Amino acid sequence: MRRDVFQAIADPVRRDIIELLATKTLSVNEVAEKFEISRPAISKHLKILSECGIIDFNQIGRERLCIIQPQKLIPAFLWIKQYNKLWEDRIDSFENYINQIQTKNEKK
Repeated sequence: MRRDVFQAIADPVRRDIIELLATKTLSVNEVAEKFEISRPAISKHLKILSECGIIDFNQIGRERLCIIQPQKLIPAFLWIKQYNKLWEDRIDSFENYINQIQTKNEKK
């Protein structure tokens, strides 16, 4: 099965793993210890992240280290960024609307 970055970030556990590995390299066991789900479930999430190219594994002795490949997240970042201005405009418009309603209510 061919996977992409959007499949990787679609799951909240995988997003949490990405966030965790963004700050430091951890072993598979260290990653698993951070979650309240089974080790096999974490291994499945790590496998998906690896298939998407977001993490690589480095075998050091008996430990497998999870190493983030942040450049692989760029397509998702660029896709989300294109909607940034649209949402900012909508939020600003909504904020203006709320302020108008509050002003009208204060004048009553």
